[in-house]
Amino acid sequence: MKTWTVMAQKGGVGKTTTVVNLAGVLTARGARVLAIDLDPHGSLTSYFGFDPEQDEGSVHELFDAAVGERAVDVTRLPRRTVVDKLEIITSATALVSLERRCGQVKGMGRVLNRHLPKLEARYDYCLIDCPPTLGMLVINALAACELLVVPMQCEELALKSLDRLLRTLTLFGNSSGRTLPHLVVPTMFDRRTRASRDTLLSLRCREDINLWPEVVPVDTQLREAARLGVPLTRWQPEARGAEAYARLCDTLQNNRRRQLRLAGGAA
Repeated sequence: MKTWTVMAQKGGVGKTTTVVNLAGVLTARGARVLAIDLDPHGSLTSYFGFDPEQDEGSVHELFDAAVGERAVDVTRLPRRTVVDKLEIITSATALVSLERRCGQVKGMGRVLNRHLPKLEARYDYCLIDCPPTLGMLVINALAACELLVVPMQCEELALKSLDRLLRTLTLFGNSSGRTLPHLVVPTMFDRRTRASRDTLLSLRCREDINLWPEVVPVDTQLREAARLGVPLTRWQPEARGAEAYARLCDTLQNNRRRQLRLAGGAA
């Protein structure tokens, strides 16, 4: 099972949209996909019609059991979605209190790492949606994945959040002893605006990131697909946004070392 984490240290940049539509592409290609929602806001959970206020059966059970040193059966947590071959472990708003409760508990940064191997036989891919703030949940997502996907909205404030994320990756690498491959994905690109064009140019001038050479354009059909609770890549695969995510998935699936170099050096 390949595990990809979708993370950005800013809200509203397209993290959940990226998870949903990558999952749509992968399932359309026949892959079995597990999505995990680690964001207490539960955007991914709500996208597929589940209630993040419902704690039972959510990812919160894994962390709550770890705090209390109790056993939990992770294999009963995934739920079916309306998309064939796509299942989800939902989020819960109760996750917001997790940092305070487990601050002194050892091993809380590797809860997902301990449980995901029990699901490997059921899925080909695992996609993890993260909260925008650094904390124990994000550390879990980084520790569990082999590749980090970083949606980056084409606007100036998002550029500042990218610097914070790179510092986070450096800290993670120093503590874990491994450097995590990443791919920065320009999202919400509107060629009509100077802000989008200038931001994209700034990204392309940077040498400290691995940047996807294409963009995910602004596409109103992405919002309509969210309203319907389906991936645009399954509902209207010919839409501009859907085609962009299909090409992104091509890049991620063909994760050769020459394509996804590590920040700061060759992979």
